[in-house]
Amino acid sequence: MSGTAVDGEAKAELTEAVGTPHLLTGDAISEDYAHDEALTLTGRKPAYVAKPATAEEVSALLRIASARGIPVTARGSGSGLSGAARPQENGLLVSFERMNAVLEIDTGNHVAVVQPGVTLAELDEKAAAAGLSYTVYPGELSASVGGNVGTNAGGMRAVKYGVTRNNVLGLEAVLPTGEILRTGGKNAKSSTGYDLTQLIIGSEGTLALATEIIVKLRPRLPHGATVLAPFTDLDVIMRAVPEILSSGLTPHILEYIDTLTMAAIVHAEKLSLGIPGAVRDSAQAYLVVALEEREQGRLDGDVEKLGGLLGELGAMDVYVLDGGSARQLIEAREKAFWTAKAVGADDVIDVVVPRATMPGFLATVRELTAAAGAGALGCGHAGDGNVHLAIFCKDAEKRESLLHGIFAEAMSLGGAISGEHGLGHAKTAHYLALEDPAKIALMRRVKLAFDPSGILNPGVLFDDTTGK
Repeated sequence: MSGTAVDGEAKAELTEAVGTPHLLTGDAISEDYAHDEALTLTGRKPAYVAKPATAEEVSALLRIASARGIPVTARGSGSGLSGAARPQENGLLVSFERMNAVLEIDTGNHVAVVQPGVTLAELDEKAAAAGLSYTVYPGELSASVGGNVGTNAGGMRAVKYGVTRNNVLGLEAVLPTGEILRTGGKNAKSSTGYDLTQLIIGSEGTLALATEIIVKLRPRLPHGATVLAPFTDLDVIMRAVPEILSSGLTPHILEYIDTLTMAAIVHAEKLSLGIPGAVRDSAQAYLVVALEEREQGRLDGDVEKLGGLLGELGAMDVYVLDGGSARQLIEAREKAFWTAKAVGADDVIDVVVPRATMPGFLATVRELTAAAGAGALGCGHAGDGNVHLAIFCKDAEKRESLLHGIFAEAMSLGGAISGEHGLGHAKTAHYLALEDPAKIALMRRVKLAFDPSGILNPGVLFDDTTGK
């Protein structure tokens, strides 16, 4: 995991850009900078780690890197799951840990202005003090807002509030040529020119580095309830989801959890959900539905309606969890990746398909997994078709073949390889093999316009080392 030998002239220039304490090389670079949380990739220690404090310092770093052909990788909290924050061994890692301020909570416009290193936990604390909330919760509150922008992160609340791109209004971003630009703003809409904000969101650090982010805030609703419904058949759950969403109820969480995944998270988090043993033994999967309202009476009515509807749709029973149990279950579901990692999963994927195709897709996944002699446990955002699977297959070649089959099936249904984790270094090869070549060619031309030297995150989205 050793980095490439440091170039003295490059080191001097980079040091001048950020200051001596904030440019690391050699043994001063800890192993943590060599990787994110992707399970299938080994770490790579970069030649340089820079910790800028301003957009101007980021600009200086990128001008130097472009002039010298140094590959650049951006890093927020390092909580990504696809290797987009894994640096090149001869490269520069730009860590945004010093750019971690909530610059403004604007209650008049219901927006926050933040730097990219701000964590979701920090933003939530500041927004809560104003009675507001940033509603993107991808499952790891230590994740940075900048990292969320890079991967277009989603999470359980996306069924009601959308993913990152639905909640970001504008950016300050630095191009690899060093130019600093602003896109969008606090205004809620614009029909003026290309939407560069949306182009940069989800680009995984391949087009520009965001140095300031304007996000939407929403009122915090004071009353909530979480309903847990066991089912004897996963396919019945999937058929129930569209009916729930067509009922007029507006859940902010609508998750399925298969029985083995539920057992794992219950054990890992020592949960007590009050479900009788006979029900647990018969259940094949669970539906978790969370509702919120501004008035308790309205919430009570919605919970009653939901309970009756779940019974009609085939639920074995309906449990309204008390506040503590509900909070523990949601937190445990958000930590499902860590549970999967702890029990030895070899990979974790987040395929997304049109919601109505989920029963057929999951049936095909079961067939492919069985044929490979592998295992797959799952949970996911049933409300938006995002299927999270923990894959158990030690043989790397067989595992990659299985994943390719799963991804191909998703794309044949009109879905995508990743709903919110991104492609990173882990999934790019599958994407390039399965995507329309005309789309890839157009993306390469866009990449070239933003990054003529090809320095930003080479090997992510494109398989060549230059990144062009």
